[in-house]
Parts: sequence; C-alpha cells; structure tokens
Amino acid sequence: MQLARLLKRTKPPLVGLDISSTAVKLLELSRTGDRYRVESYAVEPLPPNSVVEKSVTDAEAVGEAVRRAVKRSGTRARHAAVAVAGSSVITKIVPMPASLSDAEMEAQIDLEADQYIPYPLEEVYRDFEVLGPSANNPDTVDVLLAASRSENVEMRVAAVEAGGLECEIVDIEAYALENAFELLAPQLPDEGVEKTVAVVDVGATMTTLNVLHDLKIIYTRDQVFGGKQLTEEIMRRYGLSYEEAGMAKRQGGLPDNYVPEVLEPFKEAMAQQVNRSLQFFFSSSQFNSVDQILLAGGSASIPGVDELIQETLGIETRVANPFANMSLASRIKPQTLANDAPAMLIACGLALRNFGPR
Repeated sequence: MQLARLLKRTKPPLVGLDISSTAVKLLELSRTGDRYRVESYAVEPLPPNSVVEKSVTDAEAVGEAVRRAVKRSGTRARHAAVAVAGSSVITKIVPMPASLSDAEMEAQIDLEADQYIPYPLEEVYRDFEVLGPSANNPDTVDVLLAASRSENVEMRVAAVEAGGLECEIVDIEAYALENAFELLAPQLPDEGVEKTVAVVDVGATMTTLNVLHDLKIIYTRDQVFGGKQLTEEIMRRYGLSYEEAGMAKRQGGLPDNYVPEVLEPFKEAMAQQVNRSLQFFFSSSQFNSVDQILLAGGSASIPGVDELIQETLGIETRVANPFANMSLASRIKPQTLANDAPAMLIACGLALRNFGPR
C-alpha cells in the first residue's frame, strides 16, 4: 500500500487536516485563476496525551476532535489529506535507470526496497517520486523513496475516519510545508529563489526547524521545546488548571507581573532555542548563514517574539502568514484566522493537494 496515494482519486473538494500534539487544524481552500480563497477552517483542541510526540495514541479522541472541527468549519468536504511527522518517515534517494516506465520503476523499487528500509516490508507503507536526472549520470534518474511504519499511517487514517471523513492522501509534514511555501514566496527576499530560509515551527511540545534553499527542503530537525512550557509556568505561578492557563495565555487577564516575569523569559528562551537549532544546522551542512527566519506554530503569535529573535540573532525574522494574499469566505473571521495563521502552514500545504497531483 502506498504512502501518499492511499486511495484512488475521487472528486474534490478535499480538506487539509493537520493533527498536531494539541489540536486538529482543518482547512479547505478554493482557487480561481491563481488566487486562493479560504472556504472553511477550524482549530479544535485535543485532549491531553491523545497525540504524543507527533504520534496518534488515541484515534477515537482525535476522531472526536476531527468531527467537531468539521462541524465548526461548516465544510461539506468529506475527503482529507493528512501528514505523518518527518521523524517517523525514512526517506532515501535511489538512482534508477531513466528508461524504466512508472510500472517497471515501481516493480524495481519493490524488489530493492528492503535494502533501504530497516523494517519488514509488510510492516510499512511506501511511495516514491521521480526527482529528475541524476547529476553524475545521464542514464539514471534520482528517485525519492519514502516509507513509514504501518501503525503511524493507520492510526492517523483511523482518527480521520472516526471523525467522519475519508482519508485520501497521507503526506509527510516536511513536504506539506514545502508545498505551502508557494504561498510564502512573496514574503521572502527575491521570492526565495537561491535564498536560504529557516522555518522555525514552535508547537506545543516540539520545535521543528526546516531549512529551505531555493524553495526546497534541505534540512529538518526536531527538538523538545514548545509553548506548553509557557502554559505550565502560568499554571505554576498563578495556581491555574492547564485549561485555564492555556486560555489566559491566549486571551490575557493575567497579573501585571506576567509579562516581565513569565512571558519575557519564555521569549528569550525561544530565541535561544532558535539560535541553538540553527547552530546544529550550520555544523552539519556547508551553510554558515540563512537569509531569513520565518516563525510558524502557535508560539509565533506571541507579540514581539519576531523582533526579539531578529535583534538577538541579527537575522531578518518574520511571522509566517500563508493567507496574506488570499480572499476569505464570508463566514471566516479575519482576526481569528490571522491569529491562527502561523500554526496553519502544514494544513495549508495539505489543502493545496486539492489542486495538484493526487
């Protein structure tokens, strides 16, 4: 069974469904000419521990959140694209004879896959994509082979189906992000062409650094750090429950000492985390600088964190907004969408699959 083409092509529309460790983010886009429009979207919180380190552990609980997201968004779409985390996927670039047809290439990859995948082949989903001619041999093409353990895919599919949707596409988070980059290109120097851009996604528990060069991902790394640390500090400092602390973080109303004693130290810790992630990248690549940092994830919405990172690291830093050039359906609240925008990159990349090859 294949990773990106789980089921045969069906008619659109299709929603992008990003299942993170704390929320389900649903997005449906339409397109007229080269202009996109947000038709429906919703962000639904998940119960604690239903997704742990990007792995679904309770498909029923996640399915309930998917169901609520579908209802709240008002979408009529019944097909979804989801993504598995890059950390749960093995990718390998394999040279193949350029003369092979798609069917022959698939057969050849199936024969050779066990050389590249350290699990029994019956326990994985896999797929491949031809990247283009090999640099050092005109008779071969480079083929990207991607594989993920069956349980990673099946738990996500089960959650989607428990939520009343049919899972049409299972993608990989990093490639969904790369797909969303076409929406961010106008916000980049030289539209990202021949530029090196670091996308730092600070989620609830994990920070993912993706570095793109010339609009292609060249590096990905996860580190344990996220907005949950701020929520837990608010709980500890002010004697609130986790839910109350999360609400207070978003809506305000905390005592005067919150900003200088709790929020500012967290912003500084976030800047240090971004710096540390970039240092790992520099030490393991031929690059020693990036042209721009884009902040994504829930913590990117913290006021002033982009300015602090830019000041601390001396690198131009912006908050990612994939919806900057989109129109909105009348039921979409612009301010709510703007607040959620930095956390919607993967959902955007998945929703764009409605318009590309399925």
